[in-house]
Amino acid sequence: MKTLDFTENEFNSDTPFSILFKLLHKNKSKFTNSDWNNISQCLEALREYSKIVPTKDQIGTSNYYDRFLKRIEKLVGVEIKQNTYEKFAYVGNQLSDFINWQYKKQDVPLKSLKDKFLDDFEYYLKTVKNQKQVTVNKTVQRFRTPIKYAIAEGIIKKDPFLLYRSSRVRKEVIFLTASELKKLELHEFTKPNLTFIKDLFIFCCYTGMPYLEMRNLKKEHLQSGFDGNTWIEISRQKTNRKLSVPLLPKPARIIEKYVSPEKETIFPAISNQRFNIYLKEIAKALKISKRITHHTARKTFASTVLLYNDISMEIVSELLGHSSILITEQSYGKIINKKVSEAMAVVRLKLGDV
Repeated sequence: MKTLDFTENEFNSDTPFSILFKLLHKNKSKFTNSDWNNISQCLEALREYSKIVPTKDQIGTSNYYDRFLKRIEKLVGVEIKQNTYEKFAYVGNQLSDFINWQYKKQDVPLKSLKDKFLDDFEYYLKTVKNQKQVTVNKTVQRFRTPIKYAIAEGIIKKDPFLLYRSSRVRKEVIFLTASELKKLELHEFTKPNLTFIKDLFIFCCYTGMPYLEMRNLKKEHLQSGFDGNTWIEISRQKTNRKLSVPLLPKPARIIEKYVSPEKETIFPAISNQRFNIYLKEIAKALKISKRITHHTARKTFASTVLLYNDISMEIVSELLGHSSILITEQSYGKIINKKVSEAMAVVRLKLGDV
């Protein structure tokens, strides 16, 4: 009867080869010599396969992230969008580059990860990839997502980065003041493309439409509301939350200018990048020193159009389609503080020395 040679480490390991061998070896007496010889050949083949398939202790960090990518790739169009998958894939490339840069090897065991791994990863992203803190935070956040799956699968027992805290980034809210917005509205451009961008930007200043929703706006999204007025009813692609915004007279007139029965969308298509290039030209023409992008219109809607006209933070949050009022408060809390300061200045003048 044929015998198999194996090492003590093989016998005590949890590879598919050793587990099956121990099970069959216990029942060896029940097999004929011919059967056992066939089994031995299969076990030898399984042993070679086991050398290729890593055990839980051997699974690499980059390798596991690649497995995670294959998993979510099948969810594109079902639960996630293509651009979401691409962002995770981009992080996977950065992870692989970092491991090669830091450890001079293709991969490191998932079970070996400690807090220092993230500290070194952050340092790499900032110094080698020249990423700003806000981008670093997003990269680390996406990298940590498959760690939860690894815990669920029992590959690692707990989150190795449980004590990790990302550095907070407070972004300044850039928006057009009332005078700057009025200046833009009154300016007549000689170039048709600048007039087009001006119209779309003003439309978004009075509706808060994000770029994708502006680009994809159709006549079907204009609905008669409970109050008898026209509302924009559209689902925001980024969050899948419903946006319901009452249509004010200025954006209504802009829609009338561009809407056409022959076109599916209300506004002609233009890329976000091209839109922002033209905005830079517009800002220069109006001598506005701020860095204006399409997103500035949404900030202007929340600040100049709503908050500075005494619309409550709760309503602003609802009109922007934020998932939580905390998000709105974090972004626009300083604007409220400024309004309080201005109001108190008026009170001081009225009260004098009282």
